[in-house]
Amino acid sequence: MSTQKSKSKKTIPIVNDPAQPVTRSLYEPHQKIYPRNTSGLYKNWRWIMIWITQIVFYGVPWLQWGERQAVLLDIGTHRFYIFGLVLYPQDLIYLVVILIIAALALFLFTAVAGRLWCGFACPQSVYTKIFLWIERQVEGDRAARLRLDASKLNRNKLLKKTLKHSLWISFSVWTGFTFLGYFTPIRELIQGILQFHLSPWETFWISFYGFATYGNAGFLREQICKHMCPYARFQSAMFDNDTLIVTYDEERGEPRSGRSRKVDAKQSGLGDCIDCNFCVQVCPTGIDIRNGLQYECISCGLCVDACNSIMDKMEYPRGLIRFSTQNALTNHWTQEQVVKKILRPRVLIYTGLLLLMSAGLVYSLVTRVPFKVDIIRDRGVMSRLVAGGKVENVYQMQITNASEQLETFKISVSGIEGLSLASNKEFTVNAAESRMVAVSLQITDGSIKSGSHPVIFEIVANKSNERLFEKSIFYMSR
Repeated sequence: MSTQKSKSKKTIPIVNDPAQPVTRSLYEPHQKIYPRNTSGLYKNWRWIMIWITQIVFYGVPWLQWGERQAVLLDIGTHRFYIFGLVLYPQDLIYLVVILIIAALALFLFTAVAGRLWCGFACPQSVYTKIFLWIERQVEGDRAARLRLDASKLNRNKLLKKTLKHSLWISFSVWTGFTFLGYFTPIRELIQGILQFHLSPWETFWISFYGFATYGNAGFLREQICKHMCPYARFQSAMFDNDTLIVTYDEERGEPRSGRSRKVDAKQSGLGDCIDCNFCVQVCPTGIDIRNGLQYECISCGLCVDACNSIMDKMEYPRGLIRFSTQNALTNHWTQEQVVKKILRPRVLIYTGLLLLMSAGLVYSLVTRVPFKVDIIRDRGVMSRLVAGGKVENVYQMQITNASEQLETFKISVSGIEGLSLASNKEFTVNAAESRMVAVSLQITDGSIKSGSHPVIFEIVANKSNERLFEKSIFYMSR
């Protein structure tokens, strides 16, 4: 037996044969991470942000505004309802501005405090945290989950795994249903589910978004942050030495060594780090922050909570791992000095641009005229001679009523002396609808020279007294 054991442990060197090339994998095998539970300030803030974001996400589709859903992207009618605001495809500029504002906000927050978005509000981090909480409630804490996964399949393991995945799937389906509720009125959607009358595309999107939530938060987890999220890759371009990041005070912590509370670290020439690895065990991405800043770090602060709890037990000062800056660690700055360095030029520029664009967006929405007009000349007939010795031009006018009440619009024209409106001067358009009307202009033949002449249409909404001016041309034939 001893001979066999010794033979089994013998290392056989591999000699590369040019005729037999050695194939090596370029991918490191994935090691499942079992985050340990902890408590502290940053964990509490993470849960506060989870509650806020999820109450907003799951609650907003159920809000009513009058007789309709308060927030709804109605693809079928090409309208986007945001409480009292109704947007149309022509309002795409607002979406562009909102995306620019979001990008500037991301740049600002990253320059100030790193990846706080990732750690506290990113949907991937939020749903991973929720799924981990469900897993912890069913299977127990880190040690219990490790034992369960290492054990052979038995009744207890099968029951726990089945319960966990059932809860995961139920939560994922509800998330997919809520997501679709922003595009299909959610009350109609739930009636369709109860009556088995969902359309194929509704069924597809609930299933697709639910499956994405189940796969990303239940299985991929930190791999999304480490390998798929582009933000993790280009964040370093927005960092500088005054950016707040999760840092390990190497000068204070090294040399690290395990010890009891009774050992005097200074007399023994040891640092404050007792090498308990608690900071590694609580990390949702499985990194060791003591190795320095890494792109996998999502700035969740759980390692700070873990380390502070150990420092309290060892009766050492807190802050061995903390939110700080590279300059603060190097120059031993106080907290006040760190805060002063936040207001540096790039931060002020980002803030100024963000405030300017936000103010412009708000002003544009507040002063927005609640209707739109598009005028196109009838290209089939440039101009024509009609009864009474007059020349007529015909236009197609599309009036979009962006308000949620019936509106009557009055049309007048100017720009050429003697030009008159030969069609109806008033048109009624239902709430949040568009109407195409024909408008004809006439002028006495020969009263103006041949060619194109600019004209201005004035459209006035009777109830709101808002008005729009649209330019066009009147063509006089030879």
